[in-house]
Amino acid sequence: MEQEFEDIDSFGKWQNLYNDIRNQAIEYPYKIAKLPVNRNLNRYRDVSPYDHSRVKLENSDNDYINASLVAVKEAERAYILTQGPLRNTCGHFWLMIWEQCSKAVIMLNRVIEKGSEKCAQYWPTSEEQQMSFTDTGFVVRLLSEEDQSHYTIRVLELENTRTGESREIYHFHYTTWPDFGVPESPASFLNFLFKVRESGSLGPDHGPSVVHCSAGIGRSGSFALVDTCLVLMDRSKSSSSVDIQKVLLGMREYRMGLIQTPDQLRFSYMSVIEGAKLILTNAAAEQNSLKDLLKDDLEPDLPPPTPPPRPHLNDSRPNGPCLEPQPTTKDHLLAGDSHCHNIAENSVQLRKRHREERIAGTAQMVQQMKQKLTDSEKKQETWQYWRPILLNVGAGAALLAGVMCWMYFQ
Repeated sequence: MEQEFEDIDSFGKWQNLYNDIRNQAIEYPYKIAKLPVNRNLNRYRDVSPYDHSRVKLENSDNDYINASLVAVKEAERAYILTQGPLRNTCGHFWLMIWEQCSKAVIMLNRVIEKGSEKCAQYWPTSEEQQMSFTDTGFVVRLLSEEDQSHYTIRVLELENTRTGESREIYHFHYTTWPDFGVPESPASFLNFLFKVRESGSLGPDHGPSVVHCSAGIGRSGSFALVDTCLVLMDRSKSSSSVDIQKVLLGMREYRMGLIQTPDQLRFSYMSVIEGAKLILTNAAAEQNSLKDLLKDDLEPDLPPPTPPPRPHLNDSRPNGPCLEPQPTTKDHLLAGDSHCHNIAENSVQLRKRHREERIAGTAQMVQQMKQKLTDSEKKQETWQYWRPILLNVGAGAALLAGVMCWMYFQ
């Protein structure tokens, strides 16, 4: 895969590859989205859910919402890709989350970008604490908020006022991905993705996670593509077994236009390549650790007891000497049992300690991988800070040198 990336990158063929994917993608009917009653429920005229894969609201007079269920059976992954809610669709948005039993909302845009509203404020801030959506009967409360350099993690309480039930919903908000652009490097994005994975929200134990940006196809498509490819690679234990183009074309059968620009396609490739290195390295470490643990269980930790003394071979009897029977008192038997018990207990404790040490070693290795991602982010931020300063200093120095040369020759 790395060789494929380098070939495309060196010849500048990302636009050609993007056009090929767009031309190969099959377009399906989306008549329901174009009905007059649904026109004001769409954020963009050219982004509509297909009829066959659209999410349908169950407890609403109108079952339409601009959202698509994207399923990848091989990876056992399912996502609901949707537009950023409009002010008049926030209640529908929370109704969909409730009905689909989603555990997490993954938001990849900011509310305001380049002076335009890209998404309604559908969750409560730390000032207001809760929001009510009377049209669908839901109240959303903010329970906690954790700010990081590139993302924010919130825990929300979603209450159905009609049934009195409540659920906790994760809100993972990536705040540094520009519209129609890409992050500075895959490091911060992968850190965010692994944080979402740690919550278990993407697994089959819950309903599909809701992923949105502004239109629900560009940044949202990139997130779903990278996560899916990494799952497939982790299962096959090989980065060469996954065809990113094929996976993307398969996902485009559920929602139109996934990944909007050649740059987003290139960034998705980069993220898959870097993420695969971390996952496959971790898998190899865990496999070696498992082999060591099994070896500990199969091989004895203590030397076997010495055999009983052999009879003297120079005895004249054909079957060896006749040994005198030893007294077998109760105290003697108890002493023997206690000795055997101590040996067995020491062996178990030793194996247990070996397991704990290796598990701790594996956990430390995973932590080191995450630290590498964080260090990479910090280096990128430092460079972005100093870059304009260095450029200005360099320009000033060049200008000063030019003035001095001019004065010298005058």
